Amino acid sequence: MRIPRLATLGATLGLALCLGVLPFAAQAQDYQPVQRQSLDRIVAVVNQQAIMQSQLEERMAQAREQLTARGQQLPSEAMLREQVLEQIIVEEIQLQMAADAGLSIDDTALNRQIREIAESNGMTLDQFADALEADGLTMATVREDIRREMLLRELHQRRIGGRVNVSEREVERFMEQQGGNVSREQARQMVFQRKANEALEAWLQEIRAEAFVDNRLAEGR
Repeated sequence: MRIPRLATLGATLGLALCLGVLPFAAQAQDYQPVQRQSLDRIVAVVNQQAIMQSQLEERMAQAREQLTARGQQLPSEAMLREQVLEQIIVEEIQLQMAADAGLSIDDTALNRQIREIAESNGMTLDQFADALEADGLTMATVREDIRREMLLRELHQRRIGGRVNVSEREVERFMEQQGGNVSREQARQMVFQRKANEALEAWLQEIRAEAFVDNRLAEGR
């Protein structure tokens, strides 16, 4: 049974600021990194932190799986590689910023989030772990995916949440546009979400431009 981990996580984390990019990859089988080790190479450097070919390949495999599951057409291999690598680069910049700010997700908060995800899928923790295993995943790797997702969202809240304000006039205008089919509170949340996404996109472009990035694939190396 496939668990919609990231969709469920995003719906339960409060301030729903999402990257709008491809989701995190499932980890490869334990033997794969060993096999790849001799063939691995650096595909990009982000502020002195290397991104490896093996990371890129694993994320691309997950991207293909997710797009196929949604019935979406796969882009060309070159375009997919470019899009996924760019996502990894932007994500790495944010993780470095989170580390510099001393942000972390403790096990208590992480365990609570995992329990909420399991319950939202109508499962106990044991059933959730079994379902992950059936998908070729482990609870340990999924825990780290969720911890990372929570960490990024905490960073977004700190950097973006305070920038977004919604006026009563904006709420009223949105309600008028919807023909009165939404409540004031729903309209406020929708306007906030739209403005938050716009602010997040602008911020991501800003930090991407300021970071040192050596994209070796783009340079044909």
